[in-house]
Amino acid sequence: MTSRPVPQPADLDVVRDSYDRVADNYVDMVTTTGIGDIRTHPWLRAAMDVFADAVGGLGPVLDIGCGPGTVTAYLAERGLDVAGVDLSPRMIEHARRLHPQCTFSVGSSTDLDLAEASWGGLLGWWSLFNLPRNVLPRVLSSFARALMPEGQLIIATHVGDGDVLRTEAYGGVPVSWTTYRWQPDQLAALVEQAGLRPTAELRLPADGQSGPTVVLVAQRER
Repeated sequence: MTSRPVPQPADLDVVRDSYDRVADNYVDMVTTTGIGDIRTHPWLRAAMDVFADAVGGLGPVLDIGCGPGTVTAYLAERGLDVAGVDLSPRMIEHARRLHPQCTFSVGSSTDLDLAEASWGGLLGWWSLFNLPRNVLPRVLSSFARALMPEGQLIIATHVGDGDVLRTEAYGGVPVSWTTYRWQPDQLAALVEQAGLRPTAELRLPADGQSGPTVVLVAQRER
């Protein structure tokens, strides 16, 4: 696998500012309602448990787009050597406050210095849907390169056709970002093109809190 520079999204700064604005409301939603916490969703929790078992003995794990660190902390509780990174400094402030036992840093999925074959597991858990369609394939290629042999990537994202422009979120906070929706087969094809082998797929219907979802797991071969 060869490394190619990942193009920076034109709206990167705008998206960062938007997530900074909604961070407080988002954290309040997670802590008071459980929405966004995999422990309240048995299928998502089960998928994460299988992922944790698969990568636990391989090497360190990075939760890319970790938000306030909810999943990062869950994996740490399972004994994984896991860290989190997020575009939003405000989200990272919350993550460090809520989960001081974990390591968090500010960074974009498009600009991570991931050494080749250095990670046992990577997560793109509801954190890749803001990446433009010409950027996501490059990001996935960088993830594939960074995984150790047999290392795994787990992605969760919105299912659908077309793009949705968001102008408010989480209690009416003004935001500006685009949700790029993918069909599961399209996403699986991108993962394969990046150099990974899809190993599992979980499709979930809309549940009143979010639209249809796909969880995709893929592995780097030896």
